[in-house]
Amino acid sequence: MSTAQAQQVRAPPPARNVAQFLRSSKSGMKIRVGALNGKRVDYFRGKSAVKALLSPAYAKLKNVPTVTNEAEAEAVLTSIIPYAFYLRVDRGNPTGSSPSSPRHVSVTPQQSFAQDGYFAWFYEGSQWTTYAGGLLMVAIMLAGVMFPLWPPIMRLGVWYISMGMLGLIGAFFALAIVRLIFYVITIVVAPPGIWIFPKLFADVGVIESFVPWWEWDMPKKRGGKKKKGKTPAGKTPEEKLASNGGAYIEEVAENDSHDSSRPGSRSARVEEVPDEDS
Repeated sequence: MSTAQAQQVRAPPPARNVAQFLRSSKSGMKIRVGALNGKRVDYFRGKSAVKALLSPAYAKLKNVPTVTNEAEAEAVLTSIIPYAFYLRVDRGNPTGSSPSSPRHVSVTPQQSFAQDGYFAWFYEGSQWTTYAGGLLMVAIMLAGVMFPLWPPIMRLGVWYISMGMLGLIGAFFALAIVRLIFYVITIVVAPPGIWIFPKLFADVGVIESFVPWWEWDMPKKRGGKKKKGKTPAGKTPEEKLASNGGAYIEEVAENDSHDSSRPGSRSARVEEVPDEDS
């Protein structure tokens, strides 16, 4: 056991809980990578640790010191330094020729907390997920190696499951091909075309991918652009006639009575209006 690990064992539960929170992804801290004595090490800036202790995620924790402002956050972070979960370091030059290469870091003799300082982690956090994942991988490998020794009913069940998964994958590809062919046909027969399951490849849930069943392939409307030649609202018929050079333009909506599901089209009818002065 190293000196840092020996000091971490003596840490009280509240300090350990704070260190475990900061080391987890829940804190939202930005982690940098450096090189300490030729070894890879993660380090962070003190300002990001203060923000993590003031976040709503930290307020939901139990058995941790209460933090309501930056001064209390700095006091908590300072009290954890003696347990060597993290230590203050100085940054040096990059290890490589590229500016984005990890920087050399070295532990400072005087340990104190500051928001503009950098602190290297000597604590790996909770390891139970790593151990559980390792045991699961070993169990899967052993089960695969011992597959010939499985009972016949278990091997038959695995075969049915694998065939079912392959069937689902094949059905998905077949559906994608059929909807594409149907769309190409409807472009010619009933423009602008119909998509079956239009949200099949959208970033939505499984059920939402099949709702609605079909949809017209209408172009998306671009907002924020004014149409040219559009008569402003509120004009009188006389003002409209004057702006159109004496021609009365009437928009007539034409709907197909045989197919109410198709989008309607509009046409313009122009009528000459005699001049009242003549």
